[in-house]
Amino acid sequence: MAKQAVVDKDACIGCGLCASTCPKSFELGVDGKSHATNPAGDSEKCVHKAIANCPVQAISWKK
Repeated sequence: MAKQAVVDKDACIGCGLCASTCPKSFELGVDGKSHATNPAGDSEKCVHKAIANCPVQAISWKK
């Protein structure tokens, strides 16, 4: 089973960095928060970069 990224909606500030880094995996929703739309859409390396660059650590791997 492939890893899946998840976004903590309470922590997300809607900066859009993850969506600009990995547009196949994340998008900003109508609520202004990021959503993991297709967690396997971008490479695992790309998602790791989005996780590392999130200013509020709102993205993690689903366990």
